[in-house]
Amino acid sequence: MEIAVLIPCFNEELSIRQVILDFQKFLPQAKIYIYDNNSTDKTAQIAKASGAIVRYETKQGKGHVVYRMFGDIEADYYIMVDGDGTYDISMAPQMINILITECCDMVNGKRMESGAENYRKGHRFGNWMLTGIVASIFSAQFSDMLSGYKAFSKKFVKSFPSLSRGFEIETQITIHALEMNLPVREIDTKYINRLEGSESKLSTYKDGIKILYAIGLLFIREKPFVFFGTISAVLLAIMMTLFIPIYSAYLLTGLVPKFPTLILIGALGVSSLICLATGLISESITMVRKELKRLTYLSIKQQ
Repeated sequence: MEIAVLIPCFNEELSIRQVILDFQKFLPQAKIYIYDNNSTDKTAQIAKASGAIVRYETKQGKGHVVYRMFGDIEADYYIMVDGDGTYDISMAPQMINILITECCDMVNGKRMESGAENYRKGHRFGNWMLTGIVASIFSAQFSDMLSGYKAFSKKFVKSFPSLSRGFEIETQITIHALEMNLPVREIDTKYINRLEGSESKLSTYKDGIKILYAIGLLFIREKPFVFFGTISAVLLAIMMTLFIPIYSAYLLTGLVPKFPTLILIGALGVSSLICLATGLISESITMVRKELKRLTYLSIKQQ
């Protein structure tokens, strides 16, 4: 059984050595891979000196790094964690054990704050809001969707289609598990303060907007009939609201008043039908794509 530890890094020279040492202590049989994403400090040198396998991804953004790691590394089970030293590495063996004994495809490490200073207020609210949106749309089983501490099976990693570039990658990972109806678990893990002098790479507003945008795109992509069907229903309701007074006037007088409004009604009716047809066609395409993803997932042999 091969276990791979995947650590995407950008300027984490203060914490990366301790992260590697902790994995060597708690998962001594694992291979530790550091993917340096254009760091301007000594992250790569420290990681190599600490015994990790160091590789590089020049396209900036965590999504690009994860896509590269998932494609490059062959293993039976994977642990992915940020290199900032804020996660409890001692939980890694338990996460791997859950993958094996419960035949899960993903275990999410829910961050449990040890102090009010762990999270910035904007990060806490953003995580709560975005996790809630995904939960309402996709019937999520997670309460900390944006956690950077996750364990995966080989079947999950090798069937994952990465389309994101930045921190929205966690959103896509979660939605991939949900839309494929994969067996997943979430366990509590202690969340530790960053070392003094170390700064989060996550921008509260900029990355929050990107993640929200990614959720919107994924909603259209995964549930096109709901999206376009809702627009179609709204257009139809507006059309009927405008049409009823004109039709009532026609029944009373035999005349058709407000011709411009009648033209608008016709345009709304055509638009409603187009949206409905778009939703039906897109839904069929989505079903085919999901079946192909499912077949890819089933074709992968798990140790």
